[in-house]
Parts: sequence; C-alpha cells; structure tokens
Amino acid sequence: MFVDYTKIIIKSGDGGNGAITFRREKYVASGGPDGGDGGRGGSIYFIVDPDANTLINFRYNKKYKAENGQNGSGSHCYGKSGEDLYVKVPIGTMVRDAETGKLIADLSKEGQVELILPGGRGGKGNSHFATSTRQAPHFAQKGEKGLEKEVILELKLLADVGLIGFPNVGKSTILSMVTSARPKIADYHFTTLEPNLGVVKTKIGDSFVIADIPGIIEGASEGVGLGLQFLRHIERTRLLLHVIDVSGIESRIPTEDFKTINEELKKYSEKLSTRKQIIVANKADVIQDNSLYEELEKLAKNENIEIFKVSAATGEGLNEVLTRVSEVLKTLPKEDLEEAEEKKVYTLKEEDEGFDIRIEDGIYVVDGPAIEKIMSRANLEDNESIYYFQKSIRFLGVEERLKEMGIKEGDTIKFIDWEMEWFD
Repeated sequence: MFVDYTKIIIKSGDGGNGAITFRREKYVASGGPDGGDGGRGGSIYFIVDPDANTLINFRYNKKYKAENGQNGSGSHCYGKSGEDLYVKVPIGTMVRDAETGKLIADLSKEGQVELILPGGRGGKGNSHFATSTRQAPHFAQKGEKGLEKEVILELKLLADVGLIGFPNVGKSTILSMVTSARPKIADYHFTTLEPNLGVVKTKIGDSFVIADIPGIIEGASEGVGLGLQFLRHIERTRLLLHVIDVSGIESRIPTEDFKTINEELKKYSEKLSTRKQIIVANKADVIQDNSLYEELEKLAKNENIEIFKVSAATGEGLNEVLTRVSEVLKTLPKEDLEEAEEKKVYTLKEEDEGFDIRIEDGIYVVDGPAIEKIMSRANLEDNESIYYFQKSIRFLGVEERLKEMGIKEGDTIKFIDWEMEWFD
C-alpha cells in the first residue's frame, strides 16, 4: 500500500522541575540553598530514512512523544535531560502545520535532519534565587511544558521525469519497457492507483529517475478521483513526458486530451503549467486515423513542444525519446521545486512572546503565551514564589499596560484562572 498523506501528533518532552533543598552537613547549622536544575525535555527531530518509501507506518502510530526531563535534586545535582526523539520519514516528505497549512520542513536531501519541536527548558533550582537579602529561598522554577502540535506529513516523489496523461494511454507500459519496474498493467482504466518509480539507463550511459503518475482526469485539480494526490507528485519532477493515445481506438481526440491535462496542471499550479514537456504520441502501431496524429503534431509545433511518435507495446521510438530526455535534463537545473513559504521551526521563544489584557465584567483578564509560561513555572502557594511571579510580569510590561488601561486599587486581575487584587 502506498501512503503519501497523513496527520500525526508530536509532543516534545516537559522540562524537569528545579529542586528546593538546602545544604545539610555535620557541624553546619544552616547551610545555603543547593537545589539543582531540572533537565531539559527531549526535542522532536525528523530525519530522512533512506530505506523508507511510504508513510504507511504513520497510519497505525499517530502520536510521537519525546522523553521528559528529570527533576533536579540536592547538592546542586541537575536532573537528566530527556532523550530526543528522531522520527524517520522517507526522502521527499514535507511537514506542515495542520492548523495553518504552513510548511515547517522539506526533507528532500539524503541524511537531512530537521528540529521540529524543541523540548521544554528545565526549571532552575532554588540555589539560583539566593540574594544578599533572600538567603534561603523556599521556591524554585517548574520545568517548562513541551510543545504539542498536529502536523501533516505529505510525501512527494523525487523523480527527474514524470509520465503524465489520461488513464490507459500506456504510461505504465512505457515505464515497464524502459526500466526494471514492473507496474500492474491491464487493458482498463485506472489500473495504476499509486505512483511507480524506475531508473532509466540510456545507451550512452546516462541515467535518470522516471515516475509513472497515475492517470489524471478532468476535474483532478478540484479533487475529482484521486487527482490532488496525483498532481502532488508531479511538482517534484523536472521534465514531463505527456503520453497521449493517438490510435483512435477509444475515440479519443489527442489534441483535446492535451488541452484538458494542461488545463488541470494550470488550475493546480501556475508554476507546474510552465514545466517543460515532451509529447509522447503512443500506440502508433495501431493508428486507425493518421489525421489525429497530424493534428497533434501541428498543435505541438504551435506550442513549441517536441513530439515523438512511439509504440510502447513494440518499443518503437522509445530509445529516441530516452536519448532526447537525457539531453534535456542536462539543461534543467536540479533545484528545490517547492520553496517553503516560511522555513518555520517552532521554538519556545516564539511561544513565549506576547500577552493580552481585556476587561470582562469589570475584571482585568490577563492571558497569552507569555503569561501561561510564567504561570506554569510559579508556585502560587509560596509567598516568595508569588513575589517572583509579580516581578516577572512587571518586567514583561503587564503592570504598565494595566495602568494605561486605568486600573485602580482594589480592582480584580485574573491571570489565566488565578485572581488577585490590585494594590498600587
């Protein structure tokens, strides 16, 4: 089974909590704080697996979680960091944010490794909060929570050449004749339900990868049939071999087939519609009306597209096509055919930015990623920790914003789900 699209949930590890401990030694009446820091949570990486060629494994395992960091302990002992998780994917896999659709990573190179979600930072132990006036802090930071995201994995075949055309025009037969690939072939439409890859070796020693893209039909760009899945794979090819049936046996009109397929390419992607093409006029050995080929040849000339008459069944003309394909590929750059709209990696820093203040029923409600982060690391049952919390939000600019909004002494402020009274 070929799987080229799936959704999974990934979560980086939580950071360990800092320790609240004090030095205890014989003959030392009151030792200072010696709480160690918590360990960092494990991060989520995606790595190219050279042995994988489908996303089938992700159909059964939908959630991937990195290890949490361990808590700190006394004697300045740091907690152990959580183990990073490396998720193996086939080459050609694109990782998108399921919520926004934005591209996070494009794993299209051998050995490529991408950081997707960093682990939560470990909390600082109480030894970090000792000052000249606060020599025995009874609080420590909690570890930061890891990030959890739903992502889309989308596999696009990496091939130099894509065979495109309507169903049953002979694409699979051509692939089987010019490579060692053995796709399923039968005399009915939609025999091929998944892309097939093969390596072509020409007589002059050149080689290139060719993909048989399953038949595209009218409406494919709107999702008719499996059109969108098929069109997705064409994006990674550098050259398109447009296979067209010119035999007339199925009452097809070659020029109309050419226009229909190209219209679907244009609707799906303007860039794809400008990809270089070579027309392969197939089933030349059983042509019933030569005018069909002549009309297609005239159209090709007007469009400035090369055309070759072949018979996939007998092999006639295939060597000439392959030789020309090899020559054309040398003129086409090997570039990333789809650039990331935004090479975005989620970081805790980005998640920490910003807060929002609004008034609901006379209560000042303060929330946002920055507030959530500070709240998650504060111990609201400890007075010293509350003081540190107030200092943090002041540094963030919350107090200044509240004053600008006209807060008065005695007004209620709600931080996420914790309420306190304002005193100036």
